[in-house]
Amino acid sequence: MTATAPPFGPSPSASAPRRPLAFAGLLAALAGVVFGLLLAAAGPASAHAALTGSDPQDGAVVAAAPKEVTLTFSEQVAMGDGSIRVLDPAGKRADTEDAPRDLHSGSIVKYGVSLHTGLPDGTYTVAWQAVSADSHPVSGAFTFSIGAPSETTVALPDSEAGGGLVGTLYGIARYAAYAGFIVLAGGAAFVLACWQRGAGARPLQRLVVRGWMTLTAATLAMLLLRSPYTGSGKLGDAFDLDGLQAVLDTKPGAALVSRLLLLGASALFIAVLFGAYAKREDEREKKDLTFGLATGGAVIAAGIAGTWALAEHASTGIQPGIAMPVDVLHLLAVAAWLGGLTALLIALYRTPDITADAVRRFSRIAFISVLVLTATGIYQSWRQVGSWSALTGTGYGQLLLVKVGLVAVLVGIAGISRRWTARLATGGGADTSESRPIAVGTETSEAHPATVGADTSEAHPATVDNDTPRAHPAGVGAETSQVAAPAAPAAPEEPEEPKEPEDPARAAQLARQQTAVATAEKKRIRDADPDRSGLRRSVLAEVGVAVALLAVTTVLTSTEPGRTEEEARSSAPAAAPAANGPINLTLPFDTGGENGKGTVRMDLDPGRTGTNVAHLWIDGIDGKAMDVPEVKLAFTLKSKDIGPLPAVPVRLTEGHWTSTGIQIPIAGDWNVAVTVRTSDIDQTTVDKNVKIG
Repeated sequence: MTATAPPFGPSPSASAPRRPLAFAGLLAALAGVVFGLLLAAAGPASAHAALTGSDPQDGAVVAAAPKEVTLTFSEQVAMGDGSIRVLDPAGKRADTEDAPRDLHSGSIVKYGVSLHTGLPDGTYTVAWQAVSADSHPVSGAFTFSIGAPSETTVALPDSEAGGGLVGTLYGIARYAAYAGFIVLAGGAAFVLACWQRGAGARPLQRLVVRGWMTLTAATLAMLLLRSPYTGSGKLGDAFDLDGLQAVLDTKPGAALVSRLLLLGASALFIAVLFGAYAKREDEREKKDLTFGLATGGAVIAAGIAGTWALAEHASTGIQPGIAMPVDVLHLLAVAAWLGGLTALLIALYRTPDITADAVRRFSRIAFISVLVLTATGIYQSWRQVGSWSALTGTGYGQLLLVKVGLVAVLVGIAGISRRWTARLATGGGADTSESRPIAVGTETSEAHPATVGADTSEAHPATVDNDTPRAHPAGVGAETSQVAAPAAPAAPEEPEEPKEPEDPARAAQLARQQTAVATAEKKRIRDADPDRSGLRRSVLAEVGVAVALLAVTTVLTSTEPGRTEEEARSSAPAAAPAANGPINLTLPFDTGGENGKGTVRMDLDPGRTGTNVAHLWIDGIDGKAMDVPEVKLAFTLKSKDIGPLPAVPVRLTEGHWTSTGIQIPIAGDWNVAVTVRTSDIDQTTVDKNVKIG
């Protein structure tokens, strides 16, 4: 049987592909921009446990001081000392400063704090902060008034818990942890399942080790940042031992510590994989060791993935017993696909002997991973979103749509990669076994007349046989000595001159040069393979989209699920419908004195429950601005026995008065009364009923 054409080699006219550095840089920049925009848009972690009610309610005006303030949440939260603070108008604590009391009743999650007795009238501020069951910090504030609203020196916080520099660093650490796990688990799986000879390849070894280092460093950073992330927000508190001890007593802290312990076991796994396993030559022993490493590695990877499921979305909400195993499967499938993809990219760029068979094996694993991702992703989407309205009307649902779009793009590029893989695997119907590397032995006879499998007839007129013994690497058969040739006359023997001993340093230098030349030649041959170059470009594109996809996933895990957000909206006290713009009133008045007639024009903005601003214009009977010494306002809701709630306008200019901070606690038909004084003894009150809210 004579030799056939090489299966993966280019034609003699094939030119080397363009260098993909610009393409790689573009993808890296795109992924970075996507991640940056998502991080900026997401801001601090959105509330996963929502405040669904309080007593007193936000903006309420109560006749007498309550004995306590209670808060109701949509799901379980963790609270500590100072989690609920009630501040009087001067900013002093109005609560007893005890730890919040757990007032759970059935499925209702409620906490409360007691207030001091004898609190004076005025506006009080309630500030609260807690950690939701899925490990994310939540916070908020609202006001209520005793007797009547008043001025307050308390400034409501302008940022949520988990924001600022600490929140940004924590988010980066979360992203790095996901990326490190994917590279660690996916890279090791690629070596064991697709290309076992890759255990001895330095580029793949560095990839997996760097994944382990990234995951370990990110986990340590999250453990240290956990206390300021859920508490003070100060970076200096990262090294507070009391705060660290408090973190270790929580479920997220326990999950992070468990991850570190599993990373210790994974370090031993890596040492065996790239040590004893890479050096093992006996096929039977290597097969047994492969089974052991695969089993142990799967257990470790599932355990590490479980640390996310234990402390985040899957552990709360509906069906946590099903959701947590599904979440582990989802994360393992992501690692097998995207981590293996990264390992394949490194192998295609950095190793000269990756085989077509290894690429084909990964293609099958990637296909199975996509099926698992689809099944688990559908379940997770239903569980976290729950309705079509939440899919399009919540931040979580919109991010999920972006993620689905990126997955679709990724699958499309993966289809292109599969076609390149098929070309590599079926080219010429040649052997694609583990012993045959891609693009090796594909040079033409002019450059490599001794290459096995190439047409070398010009250099070797004798027929080249595939069964040529390996002792003749030049491809010339053992019987070539039978070829007739004139016998050369025997030269007279001359005495051999004694050889000088070879310099070891010179020999080592020559060996290094030969190795470098051989490596450069392999790289040149490899880069000249158009099929391999096409596969490298498509895999590089997949990795670029995968980086952006991972960024979206990271932000998604710190966003309030759509189902929770909609449930919080439905269970919160119904807000009155907003009026169509500010409320405008015109009230004629007559105080009975000299120049005592005129008109009050009032605008109440926005004219709904909550805080409003009133502007009043006093006009004389001639329509010109009328300067009066005093104007008063009062709001009364007789159906609920609320009020009168006084407001004291401030004079801005002649005939123009304004009052800010007017609190309308609930919607209804309010009586608006305006008192106008035109002299020391002449005044009158005019009123009108108006629907507010």
